[in-house]
Amino acid sequence: MANLKEIRGRITSISSTMQITSAMKMVSAAKLKKATDAIVMLRPYSEKLQEIIENVSSTTDLEEVATYTAEREVKKVLFIVVTSNKGLAGAFNSSVIKELNHQISNSQHEVEILSVGKKVYDAVRRSRNVYDNQSAIFDSMSFERVSNFMEQVMRDYREGRFDKVFVIYNKFINAATQEVKTEQVLPIAMAEKAGDANTDYIFEPNAKEILDVLIPKSIKTQVYKSVLDSVASEHGARMTAMHKATDNAQALKNDLVIFYNKARQAAITNEILEIVGGAEALKNS
Repeated sequence: MANLKEIRGRITSISSTMQITSAMKMVSAAKLKKATDAIVMLRPYSEKLQEIIENVSSTTDLEEVATYTAEREVKKVLFIVVTSNKGLAGAFNSSVIKELNHQISNSQHEVEILSVGKKVYDAVRRSRNVYDNQSAIFDSMSFERVSNFMEQVMRDYREGRFDKVFVIYNKFINAATQEVKTEQVLPIAMAEKAGDANTDYIFEPNAKEILDVLIPKSIKTQVYKSVLDSVASEHGARMTAMHKATDNAQALKNDLVIFYNKARQAAITNEILEIVGGAEALKNS
């Protein structure tokens, strides 16, 4: 049985851990609001932009559209994988890495990985072909930084280095729920049949110039949305994980306090019995 000093030390240690996990929960809760606002505001814009491109391209016969929409023989695939730079967020990072391994095992093509987050980079840098590491993007998140590395990805796609590009990330549902998603970025999906669009557009100056701007912007926005989704999911997952950790620590501390009180009571009882026994021995002598 552990002595009283050891139990007191464990109680003190658990109390310190509770303070840390509780503080981390509060920090993530504060950051979650800002991250949630960002993704909630971007989603309608991203979805509407994709809808406009599908409608315009399905009713417009332009060769330029085929640059990012035409299907071709797949020889090499690029996975853009978004995790976080930090841990202590439950299964947030491991679930994305598990999905990446699942996609690679089911793929019959050569694969390269663009890591957005230190956790996925550390997991794949020794065993996989890493195309690029953009973990530093979280130090100063912006659309421009996502746009910069996507320019290189799109250029390599045009030149035939990749035939398909996917993004794997955690989609934010709510603070307690995140869903791992794998979405195709290139070639971009279009309406299945020409004429599916039910909206007429007036182009100024012309459809070609408009699509030259909208299509690359839509691709970059899709990846940026995935990164923002992942950031919000990270804070939600960490807040939930730290809340559970704090509750578990409190339960463990309560058990240890009860155990400590019982051990202390037993020790006092033994001391009383020894004193009484010693007094009786002196009296009899």
